[in-house]
Amino acid sequence: MEIRIRKFIEQDIPYKVKWINDCENNKYLHYDLPLREDKTLVWFNSIKNSTRRADYTITCNGEPAGLIGLLNIDKVNRKAEYYVTLGEKKFKGKGIATEASDLLIKESYNSFGLNKIYLYTEVDNTSAQKLFERIGFIREGLLREDLIKNGRKIDRFAYGLYIEEYISNRNNSNAN
Repeated sequence: MEIRIRKFIEQDIPYKVKWINDCENNKYLHYDLPLREDKTLVWFNSIKNSTRRADYTITCNGEPAGLIGLLNIDKVNRKAEYYVTLGEKKFKGKGIATEASDLLIKESYNSFGLNKIYLYTEVDNTSAQKLFERIGFIREGLLREDLIKNGRKIDRFAYGLYIEEYISNRNNSNAN
Protein backbone atom coordinates (compact mmCIF):
# COMPACT_ATOMS: atom_id res chain seq x y z
CA MET A 1 0.00 0.00 0.00
CA GLU A 2 1.56 3.26 -1.15
CA ILE A 3 0.50 6.29 0.91
CA ARG A 4 1.39 9.78 -0.31
CA ILE A 5 0.29 13.34 0.25
CA ARG A 6 0.10 15.87 -2.56
CA LYS A 7 -1.06 19.46 -2.77
CA PHE A 8 -4.84 19.81 -2.81
CA ILE A 9 -5.90 20.77 -6.35
CA GLU A 10 -9.12 22.00 -7.93
CA GLN A 11 -9.91 18.49 -9.21
CA ASP A 12 -10.07 17.32 -5.55
CA ILE A 13 -13.08 19.56 -4.78
CA PRO A 14 -15.74 16.91 -5.55
CA TYR A 15 -13.97 14.48 -3.18
CA LYS A 16 -13.83 17.08 -0.40
CA VAL A 17 -17.50 17.95 -0.80
CA LYS A 18 -18.54 14.28 -0.80
CA TRP A 19 -16.36 13.37 2.20
CA ILE A 20 -17.29 16.36 4.35
CA ASN A 21 -21.00 15.93 3.61
CA ASP A 22 -20.83 12.27 4.75
CA CYS A 23 -22.45 12.04 8.20
CA GLU A 24 -19.86 9.50 9.38
CA ASN A 25 -17.06 11.96 8.56
CA ASN A 26 -18.56 15.24 9.74
CA LYS A 27 -19.80 14.33 13.21
CA TYR A 28 -16.93 16.23 14.86
CA LEU A 29 -16.18 18.70 12.09
CA HIS A 30 -17.46 22.24 12.31
CA TYR A 31 -18.35 23.11 8.73
CA ASP A 32 -21.47 24.91 7.59
CA LEU A 33 -23.16 21.95 5.92
CA PRO A 34 -23.89 20.90 3.34
CA LEU A 35 -20.79 21.83 1.40
CA ARG A 36 -21.38 22.70 -2.23
CA GLU A 37 -18.91 22.41 -5.09
CA ASP A 38 -19.46 25.98 -6.32
CA LYS A 39 -18.81 27.48 -2.88
CA THR A 40 -15.88 25.14 -2.31
CA LEU A 41 -14.36 26.34 -5.60
CA VAL A 42 -14.66 29.96 -4.38
CA TRP A 43 -12.98 28.89 -1.10
CA PHE A 44 -10.22 27.07 -3.01
CA ASN A 45 -9.48 30.08 -5.22
CA SER A 46 -9.29 32.31 -2.14
CA ILE A 47 -6.77 30.10 -0.28
CA LYS A 48 -4.70 28.39 -2.98
CA ASN A 49 -1.85 30.91 -2.74
CA SER A 50 -2.06 31.43 1.02
CA THR A 51 1.12 31.14 3.07
CA ARG A 52 -0.98 30.66 6.23
CA ARG A 53 -2.17 27.16 5.33
CA ALA A 54 -1.08 24.04 3.45
CA ASP A 55 -3.77 21.65 2.21
CA TYR A 56 -3.01 18.18 0.90
CA THR A 57 -4.88 15.21 -0.51
CA ILE A 58 -3.95 11.82 0.89
CA THR A 59 -3.65 9.15 -1.78
CA CYS A 60 -3.59 5.39 -1.33
CA ASN A 61 -2.17 3.56 -4.35
CA GLY A 62 -2.85 6.70 -6.37
CA GLU A 63 -6.53 6.97 -5.35
CA PRO A 64 -7.70 9.99 -3.33
CA ALA A 65 -8.32 8.79 0.23
CA GLY A 66 -8.61 11.86 2.43
CA LEU A 67 -7.54 15.34 3.38
CA ILE A 68 -4.73 16.51 5.64
CA GLY A 69 -3.04 19.81 6.24
CA LEU A 70 -1.90 22.73 8.31
CA LEU A 71 -3.90 25.81 9.26
CA ASN A 72 -2.85 29.09 10.87
CA ILE A 73 0.80 28.62 9.93
CA ASP A 74 2.71 30.96 12.22
CA LYS A 75 6.26 31.37 10.90
CA VAL A 76 7.31 33.64 13.80
CA ASN A 77 6.38 31.10 16.49
CA ARG A 78 7.02 28.14 14.16
CA LYS A 79 3.72 26.39 14.75
CA ALA A 80 0.53 25.41 12.91
CA GLU A 81 -2.76 23.64 13.47
CA TYR A 82 -3.06 20.10 12.07
CA TYR A 83 -6.13 18.45 10.54
CA VAL A 84 -6.88 15.09 8.94
CA THR A 85 -10.01 13.43 7.52
CA LEU A 86 -10.20 10.13 5.69
CA GLY A 87 -12.89 9.90 3.04
CA GLU A 88 -14.35 6.54 2.12
CA LYS A 89 -14.98 3.84 4.71
CA LYS A 90 -12.67 1.45 2.82
CA PHE A 91 -9.66 3.62 3.76
CA LYS A 92 -10.33 3.64 7.51
CA GLY A 93 -8.55 1.40 10.00
CA LYS A 94 -5.60 0.61 7.71
CA GLY A 95 -2.98 2.97 9.09
CA ILE A 96 -3.41 5.44 6.21
CA ALA A 97 -4.01 8.45 8.48
CA THR A 98 -0.98 7.51 10.59
CA GLU A 99 1.31 7.24 7.55
CA ALA A 100 -0.06 10.42 5.98
CA SER A 101 0.45 12.25 9.28
CA ASP A 102 4.07 11.12 9.38
CA LEU A 103 4.56 12.54 5.88
CA LEU A 104 2.87 15.82 6.85
CA ILE A 105 4.92 16.19 10.03
CA LYS A 106 8.15 15.74 8.07
CA GLU A 107 6.89 18.20 5.43
CA SER A 108 6.01 20.75 8.12
CA TYR A 109 9.58 20.60 9.40
CA ASN A 110 11.40 20.46 6.06
CA SER A 111 9.28 22.97 4.11
CA PHE A 112 7.99 25.29 6.82
CA GLY A 113 10.59 24.92 9.60
CA LEU A 114 7.88 24.35 12.18
CA ASN A 115 8.64 23.47 15.77
CA LYS A 116 5.15 22.49 16.89
CA ILE A 117 1.90 21.20 15.45
CA TYR A 118 -1.25 21.44 17.52
CA LEU A 119 -4.88 20.42 17.19
CA TYR A 120 -8.20 20.55 18.95
CA THR A 121 -10.63 17.67 19.26
CA GLU A 122 -13.97 17.27 20.96
CA VAL A 123 -13.75 15.32 24.22
CA ASP A 124 -16.22 12.75 22.83
CA ASN A 125 -14.09 12.05 19.74
CA THR A 126 -12.18 9.16 21.31
CA SER A 127 -11.29 7.44 18.02
CA ALA A 128 -9.48 10.58 16.81
CA GLN A 129 -7.76 10.93 20.19
CA LYS A 130 -6.41 7.37 19.86
CA LEU A 131 -5.01 8.24 16.42
CA PHE A 132 -3.44 11.49 17.63
CA GLU A 133 -1.84 9.81 20.66
CA ARG A 134 -0.56 6.92 18.51
CA ILE A 135 1.09 9.47 16.21
CA GLY A 136 2.75 11.17 19.19
CA PHE A 137 0.52 14.12 20.06
CA ILE A 138 0.34 14.91 23.78
CA ARG A 139 -2.88 16.11 25.40
CA GLU A 140 -1.97 19.54 26.77
CA GLY A 141 -5.27 20.70 28.21
CA LEU A 142 -9.03 20.92 28.30
CA LEU A 143 -10.83 23.88 26.77
CA ARG A 144 -14.22 24.02 28.49
CA GLU A 145 -17.18 25.22 26.42
CA ASP A 146 -14.71 26.17 23.71
CA LEU A 147 -17.27 26.12 20.88
CA ILE A 148 -21.00 26.51 20.54
CA LYS A 149 -22.46 24.62 17.57
CA ASN A 150 -26.21 24.39 17.01
CA GLY A 151 -26.74 25.64 20.57
CA ARG A 152 -24.54 22.88 22.04
CA LYS A 153 -21.56 23.86 24.20
CA ILE A 154 -18.54 21.81 23.19
CA ASP A 155 -15.54 20.97 25.35
CA ARG A 156 -12.34 20.27 23.43
CA PHE A 157 -8.93 18.89 24.22
CA ALA A 158 -5.83 20.70 23.00
CA TYR A 159 -3.01 18.46 21.74
CA GLY A 160 0.54 19.34 20.78
CA LEU A 161 3.39 17.60 19.00
CA TYR A 162 6.97 18.87 19.07
CA ILE A 163 8.40 18.06 15.67
CA GLU A 164 12.10 17.73 16.50
CA GLU A 165 11.18 15.38 19.36
CA TYR A 166 8.94 13.41 17.00
CA ILE A 167 11.67 13.08 14.36
CA SER A 168 14.24 12.08 16.98
CA ASN A 169 11.89 9.41 18.39
CA ARG A 170 11.13 8.10 14.89
CA ASN A 171 14.84 7.92 14.05
CA ASN A 172 15.59 6.12 17.32
CA SER A 173 12.79 3.60 16.81
CA ASN A 174 13.92 2.96 13.22
CA ALA A 175 17.49 2.39 14.43
CA ASN A 176 16.40 -0.41 16.78
